[in-house]
Amino acid sequence: MKNGSVYELDGRVPLKQAIPLGIQHVLAMFLGNVSPLIIVCGLLNIDGNTKSMLIQNSMFIAGVATLIQLYPVFKVGSGLPVVMGTSSGFIGTEKVIGATYGYAAIMGASLVGALLEIVLGFFIKPLRKLFPPIVTSLVVISIGLSLLPVGIKYFAGGAGSPEFGAPKHLLVGTIVMLVIIIIQNYTKGFMKTSAILIGIIVGYLVAIFMGMVDFTQVKEAAWFSLPRPFIMGFEFRLDAIISMAIMYIATTVETIGDVSAIAVGGLGREATDKELSGGVIADGVASFIAALFSVAPNTSFSQNVGLVAVTKVVNKFVIMTGAVFLILAGFFPKLSAVLSVMPQSVLGGAAVIMFAMIFVSGLQSLFRENLDGRNGLIVALAIGIGVGLGNVPEALAELPSWVGNIFAQNGIIMTFVIATVLNLILPKDKKENEVVINN
Repeated sequence: MKNGSVYELDGRVPLKQAIPLGIQHVLAMFLGNVSPLIIVCGLLNIDGNTKSMLIQNSMFIAGVATLIQLYPVFKVGSGLPVVMGTSSGFIGTEKVIGATYGYAAIMGASLVGALLEIVLGFFIKPLRKLFPPIVTSLVVISIGLSLLPVGIKYFAGGAGSPEFGAPKHLLVGTIVMLVIIIIQNYTKGFMKTSAILIGIIVGYLVAIFMGMVDFTQVKEAAWFSLPRPFIMGFEFRLDAIISMAIMYIATTVETIGDVSAIAVGGLGREATDKELSGGVIADGVASFIAALFSVAPNTSFSQNVGLVAVTKVVNKFVIMTGAVFLILAGFFPKLSAVLSVMPQSVLGGAAVIMFAMIFVSGLQSLFRENLDGRNGLIVALAIGIGVGLGNVPEALAELPSWVGNIFAQNGIIMTFVIATVLNLILPKDKKENEVVINN
């Protein structure tokens, strides 16, 4: 492999640069990767030992799935710096299926749904007309807007925390944010590209000094343990499969948005058909493997899209070192425990910046379009209704539950649907028609 730069997609970067920048990506996604499993296990009263094994598996699968995205085989993988992890978008559906049939039914539905997403990935090219820049830009913007409340919740100590909003959490989050701002603006080279990592490390040390970290979980974690497949088994229920399939279609849209955001924010161009198709197929393959290890569906992580937008580090070798770290965490539970005890407010200071930068990347892409007339109306309605319903999901409370689970709980999907439909049915402006004819 030839030598390369952290700002170039291909090429090898020295390990002393690659490892810290790779771990920076792991820190950005760690809590988001394990949280869905923790939530679902709590809802279904799954015992502590089983939960620990599932969390261990989730780290291992996230690393493997990221490698699949980075280095395509056949048509599987985008070939872009896409970081994968356990999706939180399925929690509502998993809760209903689990409460009705148990965890095995979740895994059975996940397995079948993954096959559907793989099939969808092969048809991205003929469907590309549904994803012009005006649509993908709006999806990227809605991803950033939908993540901002998540970042603020991290910043305040984590949703559900008995100390949510406590001054100590706000202080730690602010310190992380200030460190990142200072390093981003007053340093160069490796220091600047490592700003997020340095900010999180400083925040973690401050949190330890303030007595906010309990290392009991680290002491109790095993030094070495193999990831185990087929922990929970499979059960196939038609209604569960249909519900999960709908969510897989929804997450396909989100993956298209993430891959588009990576291309725009990190590489300054639109994603190709091959990259979009490979990214979606890799999502399906990763989710299929995840189900074999009793882990919920895996998908591209928008948190890391924001990190790419901030740092502009797109080198695949760098991201690969992060993937290897995730795999190692799957074999060495004590390693993952060190990250799991990190207060959420430490990540929050970085998350607010990263998530906002996804929004900025979407804006940059959107501003390349003519926003007068037709396009302006598409933007207004897609953001107004899509993001609006995402913030007020109870507006659809009287409709069937599956409608709310798909559209109200995830403003990204509604934004995509409205933008796509309007783009197809509204007549193009005269100037746009002239451009089409000239091309």
